[in-house]
Amino acid sequence: MTQPTPIPRVGAITNTDTYNPLLVEALHAAGNSWPVFPLIPGDKRPALHGEERCPRTGACLDGHVKWENRATTDPIRIGQCWQTGPFNIGIATGPAGLLVVDLDVPKDKSMKDMPDGMTAFKALCERAGEPLPTTHTVRTPSGGRHLYFHPPCKIRLGNTAGKLASLIDTRGWGGYVLAPGSTTEQGTYEIVEHAPVAPMPEWLTAALTPRRPGTPVTIPAARNASAYAAAALRNEVANVVNAPEGTRNRTLVRAARALGRLVKTGDLARSEVEQALNQGGQACGLGERECIAAITHALNWSIANNPGPAS
Repeated sequence: MTQPTPIPRVGAITNTDTYNPLLVEALHAAGNSWPVFPLIPGDKRPALHGEERCPRTGACLDGHVKWENRATTDPIRIGQCWQTGPFNIGIATGPAGLLVVDLDVPKDKSMKDMPDGMTAFKALCERAGEPLPTTHTVRTPSGGRHLYFHPPCKIRLGNTAGKLASLIDTRGWGGYVLAPGSTTEQGTYEIVEHAPVAPMPEWLTAALTPRRPGTPVTIPAARNASAYAAAALRNEVANVVNAPEGTRNRTLVRAARALGRLVKTGDLARSEVEQALNQGGQACGLGERECIAAITHALNWSIANNPGPAS
């Protein structure tokens, strides 16, 4: 698919009385065919009304229109909106033809030993035998990164939370990201890599494409793992995939606790265990959020309650 040429960014502005940086950024996103909509100033929440407060007028005359469908690339509408207030900018990722990988950082001291999202994503790239992709990248105020990708045209990907690994979320259809120039109490979203938006790597597309329950799960070989650790990973995932209904969550927790011992000793990488168990849990019919919660809590418990490597 041919992608639009990014519009030039505004350089020196002599008339500072009329310079509106958020309007400039909103128009820049629109110039890339990325539909935008206003967010509450200094906040991540949409500034548009919700369904429960819909006046059923204007665009909503025939029924409530959600923010994803109200996002626009029309410069006139954008100008009218951002000239009324310093709204943050939401980019509707699905209509924009984007899949954004959100690499977060630990938010509290209890997670200090957990690798951040960037570290975990680099490990996933290495497992796939590929370098970290060069693509349009935005730094978030917390110190994380947003990596922008173009997914395959025929695949409609939604949002995920922790499916790839802890501290890695993705935003597609039904999701949005804050555009550069937007601010929160932590700081400002800023572009740190001005590269064109890259196509999604095949391994990432495969990892995010939903599987139907019962689909066989192929677990990549664990990096730098002993034969014992690699076999333990395969066996525990197989137990989860084949768990009878009514025992699936319990089997997933038991598997995570067992593999947590090998994470604690350094025989397995936590990101590898999380990804493999996520795949196994969803293959047996568990929901993504249910898998994430069970795996995270069980691994944290196991790491905290088992001895580390022998000195």
